[in-house]
Order: sequence, then structure tokens, then C-alpha cells
Amino acid sequence: MTAFREILAVSSDAKPTIVLSEGCDPRVAEAAVLASESNLAKIICVGEEAAVHAALNSFRPVNNIKVEDPSTSLRMDGYVENYLNKRALKGITPDEAYADLLQPNFFAAAMVAAGDADGTIGGAVYSTPDIIRAALKVIGTADGTKLLSSFFFILFEGRIDLPSQVNVFSDCGLVIDPNVQELAEIAIASAESMKSLTGIDPKIAMLSFSSWGSAEHPSVTKVVEATALTRELRPDLSVDGELQFDAAIVPSVGATKAPGSQVAGRANVFIFPNLDAGNISYKIAQRFGGAKAIGPVLQGLAKPANDLSRGCTSDDIVDMIYVTVAQAAAENSYSGKK
Repeated sequence: MTAFREILAVSSDAKPTIVLSEGCDPRVAEAAVLASESNLAKIICVGEEAAVHAALNSFRPVNNIKVEDPSTSLRMDGYVENYLNKRALKGITPDEAYADLLQPNFFAAAMVAAGDADGTIGGAVYSTPDIIRAALKVIGTADGTKLLSSFFFILFEGRIDLPSQVNVFSDCGLVIDPNVQELAEIAIASAESMKSLTGIDPKIAMLSFSSWGSAEHPSVTKVVEATALTRELRPDLSVDGELQFDAAIVPSVGATKAPGSQVAGRANVFIFPNLDAGNISYKIAQRFGGAKAIGPVLQGLAKPANDLSRGCTSDDIVDMIYVTVAQAAAENSYSGKK
């Protein structure tokens, strides 16, 4: 979706380095070439060197994509040392560290942790747990963050009837049944992701099957309390709940069910009470509603690392490269690296 890519691309004039951990996969190789040719990012592909070059050349011969083979890389000793230091309290041995980092997903994460790349993407071949395990062990969570969560960008091109054509759905991929504290953390992280990556002011709807006390149930109470905690922790954010989805997105319904709300009927960040609701809803939006779903985008890590669906296309991977570039630009901006 060109318009969305343009929104993300304006996040920075910088050209970050993105490392793709599955360089032997034809879809990843094609995406690497497309991203490199469009001058979106400097691309590094990880994998067995001859196989990666064969995958790249099968799409189009290129000279400006670097290839890193963990089994022969001169960077390995430094990465092993860094990894041992990070995992020292876990009692990891040098042999165990080396074995981990021979895996392309771990090696790619080590490149990001060492500052040799600005972000990494995997999941076309690896499972989500494999990608998350490598990111958490090697990169770790951001300072002050305990919870790793995820979101999807849900895009409705040409839907001028909606409050926003660019929306965030969270958490649809990781946290199964968040408690009050976790739900508030997901809301805050998702709002920050929307703002930092797109420049769009977040309007957060804490979703439920109830709107402003229309039903009573412990699951409703959780959302009410999470809304209150989000306001307490971040009074600068526009957040309301509990809200039903129609009250959150349709102005006339919002005016009826939550009169006077600054979010009802205007929401663009949707926080689901559990993974059941979030995962089902984003797939309904995608398959029935015709939305483009980009994600899961990980939030809460010290540096960008993102997951792909194993059914992804090369175009999906390019979309995620755009998102990861925007995350890297935002991270560099906040840390004063520009």
C-alpha cells in the first residue's frame, strides 16, 4: 500500500541497516532486492553464503546486498562474547552461546544488539516462538519495559467513511490473557507505536462487549480498571473504555453509547481484552473486511526485531521492512543518534 509506506518513510531521512535472517528463502531474497533497489534500507541477508547468493541471483543479480554466514563470519567471536555477557546470570557456556548464534535468527539478532544493524526481520521460515526467543535472549526488552507485546497495522485504503484508514489492533499475537496492568501497558505501547511510526495522534479504545457500564462481568471490570490505570499512567493520552467496537468506530453509535467521549466514534488504536478477541478480529477485518494487515509488529524490545507470517509474500516482507525502518528511525531519534 503505497500511501501507507509513504507515511512510514517520512519518519526519517536516515537509511538504516536491516538484517533479514532467512536470506535463503526466495521470498526474502526478492524482498531484499526490492528494498535495496528502492533505496529503502541497507540490506544484509543471513544464511549459508552460496545458498543466499543463489536465492538473490535467481531474482535479480545484485551487488549492494551484504551476506553474512554465521559459520564463517569474522563477527562471530565478538557476538559470542556479547551474548555470554548478556546471559551470564543464566549460566550459559561458550559452546552453548556459539551453538545458539550459529542459528541465523540468533545471529541476526546479535547484529542488531551489537549495533551492526538497526533492525531485524524473520518468520518466513522460523516460527513466531523462534523469532521471539532469539529477540528476547539476544536483544532484550527496552529499559523500563517488562512486557513484550505486538500489534497489527490494519489498513483500509479508500475508506473515507472510517475515522482513520490507518489503525492499530493490539494485542493480536502474543499476550494471551493480559491482566489490568498488562492491558494498560499494551495500550500505552500501542499508542506510542502509532504516534512514533506514523505521526498520527492515537485515540485509544479499550474494547469490551460493554460500553460505559451497559453490562456487568469480571472481564468488563478488567477493561474498566485498565482504562483507569492507562489514564493514571499517561494522562496525556486520549483513551476511553470500556467501549464496544461499534461505539469506538461509528460516530453516531459512539454519541449514543458514550455521549461526550473524545474517543468514541473516533478511535484508531483498538486494545482487545484478550488474544482470542484480538486475533479473531484482525483476521475478520482482513478476510471479510478487505483490510491489509501488517504484522505482528513487536513492541517493547530494546531494538527493532519483527516477525513474519510463514505464509507471507515478498510484498508482505517489504511492508515489514518499511515498518522496521520506521521503528529504527524512531529509536535513533529518541536516543539522539540522528
